[in-house]
Amino acid sequence: MHPTPAPRPAAQASPAAPGGPWKAWIPTLLALFAVPLLLAGNPFYVHLAVLICINIVFVNGLSVISRTGQLSFCHAAFMGMGAFTAVVCSTRLHTPFPVSVLAGVGVSVLVAWLLGAVILRLQGVYFVLVTFCFGELFRLVLLEGGSLTGGANGIANIPPASVFGIALDSKLSFYGLAAASAFASIVLLIALFKTPRGHELDAVGDNPDLAEASGIGIQGTQMFAFLLGSGLAGFAGALLAHYLGFVSPESFSQHVSVAAIIMLVIGGRGSVLGPILGALIMTPLPELFRSAIETQNILYGITLILVLKFLPMGLVGIGARLRRQKGAR
Repeated sequence: MHPTPAPRPAAQASPAAPGGPWKAWIPTLLALFAVPLLLAGNPFYVHLAVLICINIVFVNGLSVISRTGQLSFCHAAFMGMGAFTAVVCSTRLHTPFPVSVLAGVGVSVLVAWLLGAVILRLQGVYFVLVTFCFGELFRLVLLEGGSLTGGANGIANIPPASVFGIALDSKLSFYGLAAASAFASIVLLIALFKTPRGHELDAVGDNPDLAEASGIGIQGTQMFAFLLGSGLAGFAGALLAHYLGFVSPESFSQHVSVAAIIMLVIGGRGSVLGPILGALIMTPLPELFRSAIETQNILYGITLILVLKFLPMGLVGIGARLRRQKGAR
């Protein structure tokens, strides 16, 4: 018998709870994505905006998996699969950028399907441990990959992304692609969680025994979430590789998976708005504290402890709390 994860609070389970009706904040997101265009004169701010958009796609994938009650510590591994597959296709096979990205997503989804068929029977701490081991195993495979992965040196001189014959070789031009990708992933999740399939994801995460008694296939639902989440991670990895122009095994270590979990928890696990807030707040911190790595880790730990203690629903829970206080008056 495997330990069954505790059901989440009802307010966190509802996709429409924190964050409000999507029609109310989608225009705000569009305005937010347009802000870096006003700061185009500062390459550093545009660089941060690109990383935020890529992290939104990345954490959105983890959010889908989290909705089913699972916590994956190998999310960075699927990001790395998408990145290295896309890079190998671009540098060795000279395939067009869209084809390379699709190949990266395809490999991530295929490996997720093979892995999920084995580990999705596990629950709780067992699932966490196995995904942690798989993520570390993937990093070691990259280190021993020789000329294919570049070993510890990684792969450099990756050609810039090109869409419809237009080379996205500047930070500002690539930001357009990153912002469009982030917005598309947000719309995808909004649409998903309004469908019966999305409701099944929440039901399995809330109470798997009750969901199974209601006729919902637990493994099938978790497999769907695992494939979709891993595919989004692979897509984010392909974007990141072509933006930075360099990839290495250390780019997809366990620290990246932990950072994604922190973004998700701080933003809010039960809302589509959560990953956006988490990426928006936590992505700039490593850049701002790059000269003080120890301070960065301490800040991460303190922030996570405070959020778990006082905001168990994440930052999106502040709005719900304010609405309850207002209604109580």
